[in-house]
Amino acid sequence: MQSTIILGNGGHAKVIIEIFREVGLYEPVGCVSPTAPANNHVHGVPYVGTDADLPEIFRSGVRSAFIAIGNNQLRQMLLKQVSEIGFHVATAVSRSSCVSPSARLGCGIAVMPGAIVGPDTTVGVGSILNTNASVDHDGTLGECCHIGPGATLAGNVSVGNLAFIATGSSVIPETQVGSNSIVGAGSVVVRDVPADVVAYGVPAEVRRAIEAPPNIQAPTPNHSLRLVS
Repeated sequence: MQSTIILGNGGHAKVIIEIFREVGLYEPVGCVSPTAPANNHVHGVPYVGTDADLPEIFRSGVRSAFIAIGNNQLRQMLLKQVSEIGFHVATAVSRSSCVSPSARLGCGIAVMPGAIVGPDTTVGVGSILNTNASVDHDGTLGECCHIGPGATLAGNVSVGNLAFIATGSSVIPETQVGSNSIVGAGSVVVRDVPADVVAYGVPAEVRRAIEAPPNIQAPTPNHSLRLVS
């Protein structure tokens, strides 16, 4: 197993730690975050410092990192940071997920228990498919987007970089959700959602604009991955 540092100390980190223990490819040896957790460990993994300590952790011999943070923009920024230090960016795919052999998975993604990735679907670097999320055939997920628990994307749906589709939402076939947009929980998307907006409702309607994020390019995948078996 490859020793791996986890960036994050919350619930998302706990799920990733369990996936790594289940799959057996990566061994979580420590967590870092801006502040120490209350019990000085995360799900049995010791807190070993802050993000500022990452270069020293790399020099100590830990060569793999995973960004276990739900905030899309922060996750993208930290992916770039750990890649520039030299870390291999780990990927977490639960054994209880269902990923098509023809799916294309970028580095640093999380595919949680019960999630489904359909045939010929592409999942961009650093994206999250949360518990029981479903992306049908020929989907395209951009960099560092997040498909929330129980959200369902039909065939040929495109989701832009940094977009967030919240818990229990549904997206009909041939629909696009623009970069950096948020689809509120329980929404039904029946027409394209533009970039940099918040949309919600049944059917989902654009409610307000949000500020476009800074232009930070996520790292180029540093390994080829289709399916963790």
